[in-house]
Amino acid sequence: MRKFEFVNEAAKREFLALPKAVQKQFGLDLQAVQIGLAPYSRWKHLTETVGAGAIELIENSDLAYRSIYCAKYAQTVFILHSFTKTTNGVDRKAMALASERYRLMLMRLKSG
Repeated sequence: MRKFEFVNEAAKREFLALPKAVQKQFGLDLQAVQIGLAPYSRWKHLTETVGAGAIELIENSDLAYRSIYCAKYAQTVFILHSFTKTTNGVDRKAMALASERYRLMLMRLKSG
């Protein structure tokens, strides 16, 4: 089973700021990923915009919620970024932040 880790405290705060029902759904998705299954929610690859192995969980209701994780390295599911989506297109600011945290994750993995 894979470990679970927020890439930094800001990523943890963002996840915990999501509505409880969304946290619960994304939590179930991430538990599935920990044991090698696909998430239950809709999802998409973000290899081009964030990095290899980055996945965006998608939950749409009155608002659109997203959580970006990577489970490609060190047998760990790393949560990079969670947010409420406010645009219909790609949220470039959110993708830039997720990319920055992806690089942070890689640096932490290299340093051991």
